[in-house]
Amino acid sequence: MPETVLLQAEEKMNKVLHHLEEELSTIRTGRANPTVLSKVMVEYYGAPTPLNQVANVTVPEARMLLVSPYDRSIVGAIDKAIQDANLGFNPTNDGSVIRIAIPALTEERRKEMVKKVKAMAETAKVGVRNARRDANDALKKLDITEDEVKSYQDDVQKLTDVYVKKADDIAKAKETDVMTV
Repeated sequence: MPETVLLQAEEKMNKVLHHLEEELSTIRTGRANPTVLSKVMVEYYGAPTPLNQVANVTVPEARMLLVSPYDRSIVGAIDKAIQDANLGFNPTNDGSVIRIAIPALTEERRKEMVKKVKAMAETAKVGVRNARRDANDALKKLDITEDEVKSYQDDVQKLTDVYVKKADDIAKAKETDVMTV
């Protein structure tokens, strides 16, 4: 039974790290990356729809994104959605595709991005610690001796340390990516 609690804690911590990686993928670096548009929602037949379900996003050049809608009648809606997302892009609509030139990041903007990365990493670490707390509470409720509870809590702490380090490593890699000119 205590092993189940440990497995559940590890599963929660994995989900936290996966969420962190998803969030970090939306942070813009100096190069074009289609994932920066992953949170853009397009009004399609009256329903908000993710951009990747109504268009193909490609990277023809290092600093250019090309958005090719499956249905040409929504080019204007996609253009508006990208502008409304406030990503710092100025899309160019030629009637059939949308081109997005990715501007180079200034040093100041890079530092802002790094602060954002650090904040996201800290949120992830809080999530990992919450999973630790939940696991420790669950262990205390089990019908086992205090020594066994202490032993399993030590295992949970080791697991927590591993996942906090992983969150730091993921954030450090993204910071390096953002600061690279």
